[in-house]
Amino acid sequence: MHLVNDVPPSNSPESPDNPIGRIWRWLAAHVAAQPLTRKRVIAAYTVAITTDVIQLALLPFQLLPVVQFADTAAMVLTVWILGFHILLLPTFMLEFVPLLDMLPTWTGCVWLVIRQRRNQPPAPPASAKPPVIDI
Repeated sequence: MHLVNDVPPSNSPESPDNPIGRIWRWLAAHVAAQPLTRKRVIAAYTVAITTDVIQLALLPFQLLPVVQFADTAAMVLTVWILGFHILLLPTFMLEFVPLLDMLPTWTGCVWLVIRQRRNQPPAPPASAKPPVIDI
């Protein structure tokens, strides 16, 4: 609910003075779904396949901190390249479960995210205004 002249109250998340609102708006702008370009798709697959290969290569050596760092880096880079998608969370959590971390989960997750994003209808342009309803 806004007050006079459509100015949000100072304790509202929409208020420019609210630090949580500023953080939330920054996160929403930086982890939003990115447009799928050929370069982004290739970069996302490169990160996913490289991470899965590192995990399989280091499996016999039991270098758990290196593998966990690779998983964290894969999560951050994938969100940076493709934008956040809900499928990234269970994939990230599965990487910390013994035996399941040997599966190529990052490659599968990136494939699913790209497939779902390609099947979504295009978003309306940001400059498009909603129709005015005259009462």
